[in-house]
Amino acid sequence: MENKTLTIRSAEPKDYPDILRLNADNVSVLAPMDGEGIRRFADWAELFWVVEADGVFAAFLIALREGNQEYWSENYKWFSAHYPQFLYIDRIVVKAAYRGYGIGQRLYELAAAHARNTGVPVLTAEIDTEPVYNDASLRFHAAMGFREVGTQYVRGGTIKVSLQAWEL
Repeated sequence: MENKTLTIRSAEPKDYPDILRLNADNVSVLAPMDGEGIRRFADWAELFWVVEADGVFAAFLIALREGNQEYWSENYKWFSAHYPQFLYIDRIVVKAAYRGYGIGQRLYELAAAHARNTGVPVLTAEIDTEPVYNDASLRFHAAMGFREVGTQYVRGGTIKVSLQAWEL
């Protein structure tokens, strides 16, 4: 990123308003999240990172390990049924003004390194394909090494997702 200093750190409660706002701005391709949801993620997450560019909030990532019996995500449950160990990227969002500078790639590389270092063999994620076909995300994930391992309809059959895995 041109002349920008990137800082990747653990999310803190002071970051929650920015995270919730960015999530809401991208809810067409993400599950909604509210104050209670973000607090649960803070408790559950293996990785809950924010990215700052020159001290300005630019992105976040939330990833969970297998074994969470409380998480209601249909996609997380699918991966739980198919993989004994995984690191599930629940969501990663980069502000529009900071896209194209490699922030998402850097976050995925760090998540993959964390998974490898903790003995986790696979990184998982899902991408919406209906009603919004998220072509940019599909291309990005393919370039990172993900491949489609399944599909399913979620949220009462209103959204189709491509279930993706990156064998590490």
